[in-house]
Amino acid sequence: QVQLAESGGGSVQAGGSLRLSCAASGYMSSSYSSYYMGWFRQAPGKEREGVAAIDTTGSTTYADSVKGRFTISKNNAKNSLYLQMNSLKPEDTAMYYCAAGRYGRYGLRRYEYNYWGQGTQVTVSS
Repeated sequence: QVQLAESGGGSVQAGGSLRLSCAASGYMSSSYSSYYMGWFRQAPGKEREGVAAIDTTGSTTYADSVKGRFTISKNNAKNSLYLQMNSLKPEDTAMYYCAAGRYGRYGLRRYEYNYWGQGTQVTVSS
């Protein structure tokens, strides 16, 4: 069984920063480095969208809306994924989910990911 647990969400004012974390446990722990990982978000009434992803070599990709503001990173020794979010905007308000995949292609497409966390809420006020 694979478990992903996000943390670090909260409420901030526009221009502020938050750092999200995602801890992996269970079956995935022994082979964490072989998974590509991603952050997704879903605002009320909207589709879940890809925000950032990182592959097994450390290559990253970002949605245009967050480029230059968000940074994804991965610590294989700690089985953890992070999302540093700076210069936050009200439109970044959403539930943020981490996801893991192994047999597809890394990127911002939801169907490439096999495992999902429960999400952490980020609210940015103007």
